Amino acid sequence: MGDAPIITRGLNHFFGTGDARKQAIFDINLEIERGSLTILMGPSGSGKTTLLTLIGCLREVNDGEVRVLGHELNNAKEAMLVGLRRRLGFIFQAHNLHESLTATQNVLMGLEVHGSGNALKQRAAAHHVLDLLGLADRRDYLPGSLSGGQKQRVAVARALVSNPEIILADEPTAALDKESGHTVVQILKALGKARGTTTVMVTHDPRILKMADRIITLEDGRIVSDT
Repeated sequence: MGDAPIITRGLNHFFGTGDARKQAIFDINLEIERGSLTILMGPSGSGKTTLLTLIGCLREVNDGEVRVLGHELNNAKEAMLVGLRRRLGFIFQAHNLHESLTATQNVLMGLEVHGSGNALKQRAAAHHVLDLLGLADRRDYLPGSLSGGQKQRVAVARALVSNPEIILADEPTAALDKESGHTVVQILKALGKARGTTTVMVTHDPRILKMADRIITLEDGRIVSDT
């Protein structure tokens, strides 16, 4: 295997057991380059999110190979997977914010997995990424006082604040207007250039396809196009 941050070889995945066992992913072979923005497309049920969660150590790999940041995930020990997840950033379509915490406090949750640090520096980092996403005047708002799009941008900020090496995003722009969605993807692209951050994004949003370095299309668990 090479030194790309994400590599899969002969990756298959099944749900269920016995007669109910169903294959969701078929023989996926990929190398995703450092600093790139890769989009996964395809109809509902095509395996996009399953593939994303396998790469993100959120689902057990048991058939084929997945290597993330140099670590093989098949038969990996939980301690290694936990350490690896700390080097990843996750953005989900459901923002999963804590309703009792302000925008800044929710973003700071993205730093908690890295242990204690300088509180002032952490708060400054949280404010910086919120400002980048156009939320400077919403730092101290609770989620109940934010629009759906603003909540999603807080979730994006939470994923970015720890400077992850890989960002895995599932429909991150679905709740955003055109300008906000464009801003989010621009930031992800800029991180790729400046820091080598690698982004893999599931999306149905045609507005951002032209910003991708690579578009991979899945159907029925198989790659049918890679451009």
